[in-house]
Amino acid sequence: MDVLLTGGAGFIGSAVATALTSAGHRVRVLDALLPAVHPTRQPPPFPDGVEFVRGDVRDRATVDAALDGVSAVCHQAAMVGLGLDFDDAPEYAGCNDLGTAVLLAAMARAEVTRLALAGSMVVYGEGRYRCPEHGDVAPGPRRPADLDAGRFEPPCPRCGATLTPHLVDETAAADPRNVYAATKLAQEHLASAWARATGGSVIALRYHNVYGPNMPRDTPYAGVASIFRSALARGEAPQVFEDGAQRRDFVHVADVASANAAALAELTRCGPGHFRTYNVGSGTVHTIADMAGALAEAADGPAPVVTGRYRLGDVRHITADSRRLREELDWQPQISFETGMKEFATAPLRS
Repeated sequence: MDVLLTGGAGFIGSAVATALTSAGHRVRVLDALLPAVHPTRQPPPFPDGVEFVRGDVRDRATVDAALDGVSAVCHQAAMVGLGLDFDDAPEYAGCNDLGTAVLLAAMARAEVTRLALAGSMVVYGEGRYRCPEHGDVAPGPRRPADLDAGRFEPPCPRCGATLTPHLVDETAAADPRNVYAATKLAQEHLASAWARATGGSVIALRYHNVYGPNMPRDTPYAGVASIFRSALARGEAPQVFEDGAQRRDFVHVADVASANAAALAELTRCGPGHFRTYNVGSGTVHTIADMAGALAEAADGPAPVVTGRYRLGDVRHITADSRRLREELDWQPQISFETGMKEFATAPLRS
């Protein structure tokens, strides 16, 4: 299959390029090499046969040309992370939502009908919680007064009891709690509307906390794994926010890449108007403190420091139920938390 891979020079995108070529696809990468992610403005090395096109997914002419001859699109291009403050909102909406709209319109003109979309678990907001009295409940917004006092666990919104976190599956209601999350959910809505209007087929892969070699370092938009790894590379202790007990599902970038290959294979069997979401997670739950400790130990670095600080836009617990992906697309993660963290602790990072 001839595949256009947007954002293919990025951390996840470059791993997807490798996975797709290994699966026998011919890959054309479209990437703007934005300076926030690529300060040298140079693409990474790609496997033999990958064609690289420098251009912005928001530019109609560029996208029209990039779609020539392709039969499917793997859309990774996006601005990621929580951001610095609300001033980032226009850039997030431009990169993520305008860019997706331009791409989908171009796909409709070119009659390209298969799309694998990079989604995110952030669309769920907080994970699934259970109250001993009221059953499954959705906690309300986190309150600065509670966080300032070190009360990090969300209470039951009805009785105030302590909640027990559980895995969240794809049937959970969306509840985006920051700008990035809102733009990722909007991408899914745009793709679903495109599928209904054009007869196209979409698989949206909701990534959980992705980590691995070649993550960007020393950027405020990086994920927590990269922030901890960057600190250790400087000889500094990882700074753990809240009390470190936040639950996450850390999934290796190679497993995320293989999920994209599985999605493209599945799209060849999907009918017109198909849209389906899949969580992409390792299937194991660890805390933020677990990850910081594993990295520090493997790197022989200073022990993590639990700071008690917080970011209001963060969620407390969000962990995946990825059974749908395993059962329907015959996908399995291959890299365990222990193996992946030992590798990541000394793996190269992008400047």
